[in-house]
Amino acid sequence: MAELDSPAEAGLVAQWRELLARHASASCMLDRELGERYGLGMSEFEVLERLVEACQGGGDAVRVNELAPTVHLSQSALSRLIARLEKAGLVVRAMCESDRRGVQLTLTEAGRDRYVQARPLHREVLALTLGDGIDPARGASSD
Repeated sequence: MAELDSPAEAGLVAQWRELLARHASASCMLDRELGERYGLGMSEFEVLERLVEACQGGGDAVRVNELAPTVHLSQSALSRLIARLEKAGLVVRAMCESDRRGVQLTLTEAGRDRYVQARPLHREVLALTLGDGIDPARGASSD
């Protein structure tokens, strides 16, 4: 017969299950809504957002090996995702000038436009699934 968890362990398990449920809810809704309205999956949006953030920091390209740990995908999954974004004209993939073994991504104007269009929906879904009453249009609690 299995041992019963202590109250502290039971609390940790409950927190873990809540985290999993919130993540699944947000992920599924993001994939569905972004896909239907903008032709993007959740991970594709995340890559576009990371590229936009990198460009705001003064760069114009991001090395794939620097991007990979931030989007929580395997190398092969990220490679397939980048190929889809490139085929859609949202990013350009090129060899790194300083290190010919490296690959860098550049956001296209179409990629930036798609990101700007999809961003409000992304934030709305996050507010609905994770925000505890935050209204994304106002940036404050909707209470």
